[in-house]
Amino acid sequence: MNIVKLSGLNAQTLSRPFLSAAARPSLRGRLLIAACGAILLSACHQRETAPPEPKPVVALAIHPDGRTPSASLPAQVEARYSTPLSFRVGGKVTERTVHLGDTVKAGQTVALLDPTDLRNNLVNARAQLDAAEHRLVYARQQLDRDKAQAQANLIAPAQMEQTQDAYATALAQRDSAVAQMALATDHLRYAALTADHDGVITSEDADTGQNVQAAQAVYHLDWTGDVDIVCDAPERTLGALTVGSKASVSLSALPGKTFEARVREVSPAADPQSRTWRVKLTLAAPSPEVRLGMTANVAFDAVGDAAAARPFALPVTALFHKGEDPAVWVVRAGSDTLELRPVSIARYDERTVSVTGGLHDGDRVVMQGVHAVSANQHVQVVAPLHPEDFSS
Repeated sequence: MNIVKLSGLNAQTLSRPFLSAAARPSLRGRLLIAACGAILLSACHQRETAPPEPKPVVALAIHPDGRTPSASLPAQVEARYSTPLSFRVGGKVTERTVHLGDTVKAGQTVALLDPTDLRNNLVNARAQLDAAEHRLVYARQQLDRDKAQAQANLIAPAQMEQTQDAYATALAQRDSAVAQMALATDHLRYAALTADHDGVITSEDADTGQNVQAAQAVYHLDWTGDVDIVCDAPERTLGALTVGSKASVSLSALPGKTFEARVREVSPAADPQSRTWRVKLTLAAPSPEVRLGMTANVAFDAVGDAAAARPFALPVTALFHKGEDPAVWVVRAGSDTLELRPVSIARYDERTVSVTGGLHDGDRVVMQGVHAVSANQHVQVVAPLHPEDFSS
């Protein structure tokens, strides 16, 4: 038996069975298997690296609209003068003759108090006046007698002085009674509450049968005549809110009409709760169509750097957000990928917004479907079916 020395082989190698020549694959078979594997790997690699199809989006190139940017604030039409109507004496309300929204004239009676106590006070004051007049007559007669006796040296000088003092006291009491009589008469007249000016009742603050105190409001009256457009302005708009500044006012109840106005008054301090400044404007040409309580929108002409900017008018459907700031989707030139760009908005209208910062002339902005896209997404820009819907 020949012993063959095997070096470099371990026990595991020796334990593997040797394939016979018949069991080994031929060279042609091995080449066929290798080719199939290469084809399969190539197919898998192609499926993994295939780029996604671009998403169609509606986008348009934007251009400045040529309008001067402005700060827009919600407002309300209010009377320039508004006063509470209250009784000048206390009592029980027995009748109210007007109600919320009624128009009243100056001098018209709007409410009544129970006059019983006031009438009794007047009777008492009249009785005190009668008594004071009788005492004054007696004191006058006594003074005349004592004067005659004093000339005849029939009474002492001290007695004459006492008579003169009694007469002066009676005269003062008569004058006080006259004043009390006039006051009681006025109180009885105050039982009828009348309007001081022409106006409209804007609130009812007391009910029939209620006991009210003097100066407690029963109604609130907005005077007819001059009206103000009142809005609350945030701190960022104070630069455009000086007395005399021009503004344009549009009313929801009067679509298509714009009124010129000027700032009449700016509150010197901010409201401690809302941290806004109360601004009052006067219409240059008041119209009877402008009624109290109408909602309005005030557009102030921008100043400084904002006035030099040329705004872009975009539909509200193009607005998105980046954090808490407004933003729009912009299609990058060349790559057709999306970029979320923050913008500055100067004015919100019913269907459009005025953008003054963050965009450039010719930028392609996504006009709708802004919630269905994402950053860096490859898109295909398509024109809208109705381009007039996105025109400014």
